[in-house]
Amino acid sequence: MNRSMTPSTSRVRNPLWRPAIGLSLFGLLGTGLLYALAATGVAGTLFPAQADGSLVRDADGTVRASLRVAQPFSGDGYFQTRPSAAGYDPMAAAGSNLARSNPALITRVAEATTEVAAREQIAASQVPGELVTQSASGLDPELSPAAVQVLVARVARARGWPQARVQALVDAHVQGRQWGVFGQPRVNVIALNRALDEATHAP
Repeated sequence: MNRSMTPSTSRVRNPLWRPAIGLSLFGLLGTGLLYALAATGVAGTLFPAQADGSLVRDADGTVRASLRVAQPFSGDGYFQTRPSAAGYDPMAAAGSNLARSNPALITRVAEATTEVAAREQIAASQVPGELVTQSASGLDPELSPAAVQVLVARVARARGWPQARVQALVDAHVQGRQWGVFGQPRVNVIALNRALDEATHAP
């Protein structure tokens, strides 16, 4: 009786391995490899600049920045991005995660507000919150048009330009809502500062 049950048991168990292995291979190769290759290929074809990281390059091909990652700018002739809890390190993207009631956050924002007010020659009450608070990623390269507006006078003074010239560049870089529906109007500070330098060196 034992000899007659062994083949039957084997025939029941063996077929269960084939679909399990087949499903595992499909998941590994189909969704883990083929789908990733197809999605990358489509993205690279339809959106080559974005798929490449939205990189900003010099004429010789040297990479200077990415339009998706904030970076600090030194000098009064540039617009400033938001403060970064990550130190503008794309490998450590994060916010401070401090509660609004945290004394450390209150102190830091107060100090930053005083600094920005002095730099822009405005009252502390006129400093927009986004110029002294950190984004959730710590790498947000965009500001609202209202926040950028506060910086226009300083940039114009530093570059010796009429304020209207700087304002025209700002107006040209205001992006509307995403698809006209989502988010708020915004200005990419990386692109704006790039435009400033290009205008400075233009013949």
